[in-house]
Amino acid sequence: MYDSTSERACDGSSYLWNEDAYPAGNEALGPAASLAGRNIGQDFEGKDGWRMYHGEDVPGFPGHPHRGFETVTIVREGVVDHADSLGATARFGAGDTQWLTAGSGIVHSEMFPLLSREHHNPLELFQIWLNLPGASKLVPPCFSMFWRERVPTLSLTDAAGRAIEVELIAGALGEHAPLAPPPDSWGARDDSKLAIWSIKLAAGAEWTLPTSELGVGRSLYFYQGESLKVSRHTAPLHARIQLRAELPATLVNGPVESRLLMLQGRPIGEQVVQEGPFVMNTRSEVQQAFADYRRTGFGSWPWASAQPVHAGDETRFARHPDGRVERP
Repeated sequence: MYDSTSERACDGSSYLWNEDAYPAGNEALGPAASLAGRNIGQDFEGKDGWRMYHGEDVPGFPGHPHRGFETVTIVREGVVDHADSLGATARFGAGDTQWLTAGSGIVHSEMFPLLSREHHNPLELFQIWLNLPGASKLVPPCFSMFWRERVPTLSLTDAAGRAIEVELIAGALGEHAPLAPPPDSWGARDDSKLAIWSIKLAAGAEWTLPTSELGVGRSLYFYQGESLKVSRHTAPLHARIQLRAELPATLVNGPVESRLLMLQGRPIGEQVVQEGPFVMNTRSEVQQAFADYRRTGFGSWPWASAQPVHAGDETRFARHPDGRVERP
């Protein structure tokens, strides 16, 4: 099974869901399978249930620039190897999240090494693009690692004792607070009402989403399960459900476990001009981004390849531009 879905949410953010059933890996951490018949460098067709994307030997996205927004990459299964033009690197996955504020500009690579040579290497991830207000579009780039062991996860039950699990990547739920986003993020402002929740419902579970404020955008993405009712309306699998955040929405799950992603935020209320990897307020700012990237490269690229991966036996870690190393 595989899928790749991209949507723009009602708060102006957008998200991409990738699921690939990669085979066992080879000594180079690529697929131990023939690449014949694939458009290497532009492989998005899903042949045999997986894609190389822009990777040549290892699946993934070699070095590419960003400016003016943020990426929140939630890896449900599999591993991502990060490297960037500031000299930072990371390996994260299996429940970890990386929150990257691109700000004034960064080049980074996101590769998907296939670490197991004996078994399949499934990959499932979301990448959410969050806009930045004009005053923050040129802030210094930085990233934060939300290791799965530290992300607050609430275990709830409904009146019949059926399980509900809510992972707080951003946005508080009652008295339960998430980890702090990067300091220049739109999500660092209380009035943004930004929330990113991963929700798991047991078969038949019922849960009512708490309300937020009038004018806040909210949407649900139903990406795993069989059936789901949202305030008496039946939602098909892979539906993006737009909600009114100021009204309660009761979720009633079907006969098998379901998973949902909730995105919420107050719209920034500024003009958005996007071209490729740059999200700015005006066309001239986008043109300036291209010119700055051609002139500066948004820093140096200290890696021997545009698609670097770490050693096969390396564990989860992050090395920041200042040399600080953190591990779960």
